Amino acid sequence: MKSDLTARDIMVTKLVTLRPGMDIFEAIDLLLKHRISGAPVVDHQKNYLGIFSERCCMSILVEAAYDQLPTSQIDGFVDRNAATISEEADLFTIAHVFRDTHFRRLPVLRDGVLVGQISRRDVLKAIHSVIKPTTGHESALLYLSSLLERDQQPIV
Repeated sequence: MKSDLTARDIMVTKLVTLRPGMDIFEAIDLLLKHRISGAPVVDHQKNYLGIFSERCCMSILVEAAYDQLPTSQIDGFVDRNAATISEEADLFTIAHVFRDTHFRRLPVLRDGVLVGQISRRDVLKAIHSVIKPTTGHESALLYLSSLLERDQQPIV
């Protein structure tokens, strides 16, 4: 049996998003208020521009300690190289990306437009629902190995 779950099936579509030109402290307030570790930055047409995360905030803190911040806008601190995925990415490919990177969230894009986001926890929930053991943990792990054939390894 093969899992047919894709990013489209497990992504969250109601997101806190940030906009270019936003004040750094306003963006940090939103992350803290919503208890999230980062948020996608999108323009008015929802075109994905990057991620503003706790890691970006650490850059702000470090730069402020050494120099005066040249700007109070998030634009210079947005991670524009963060990994993204398409709606068609399968569950195990997504899990593979999370396993091999430091990213906590993956924006889901359709033609460069943000349509959702998947977190590590979303993937964990989805995998748990697919392999939920009916008897013991050992049989669940054996079941997981049967979801993909050896020649169907996730593509990254």
